[in-house]
Amino acid sequence: MPLYLFLAIVVVLGGWVMAGGRLEWRGFEPSPIPRPVERPDDMVVPTIGQPLNGYIDRIVIHKSLRQLSVYQDGALVRRYRVALGFEPEGDKVMEDDGRTPEGLFVIDRRNEGSRFHRSLRLNYPRPEDIARAAEGGYDPGGDIYIHGQPNRLGHGYRVQGDWTAGCIAIGNQQIDEMFPFTPLGTVVEIRP
Repeated sequence: MPLYLFLAIVVVLGGWVMAGGRLEWRGFEPSPIPRPVERPDDMVVPTIGQPLNGYIDRIVIHKSLRQLSVYQDGALVRRYRVALGFEPEGDKVMEDDGRTPEGLFVIDRRNEGSRFHRSLRLNYPRPEDIARAAEGGYDPGGDIYIHGQPNRLGHGYRVQGDWTAGCIAIGNQQIDEMFPFTPLGTVVEIRP
């Protein structure tokens, strides 16, 4: 094997780099991989009352506060911190805009086999969203859920910041608490 080929392999595989006109050993420093931070309680804004008992009749999401409030029999029983779409300001207009829709919705599907830890689908797009999109010549998007964290994350971890494509993400512990008590038809109000 020619010497220049051997040196090229050593440089590439051996962690040698050119610095200031000479070869220096720098070793390998893998690029940092962002890791979720374990903070299972970070998604919870103070819990109100006893364990959930009975059906949830209303969910109110305040986007600007990053907060989901749960009501049973008209009384506030829980508050959770949420993550929203990656472009959280404003109402959802079209597919891939990264926004979370605003307005009144209902839960129209429950999914225990989601790629996110459990999910509750909202009835978006509504007829008015579909009409607006048809008039504008674009796709209004769809598949907006309240869901847990990605299944590939370990227990107790969460993705930080606003990261969904328009959904509302809460902690796995919180979706586990809500899921059994959230029937189809539960009203969901999403406020700016």
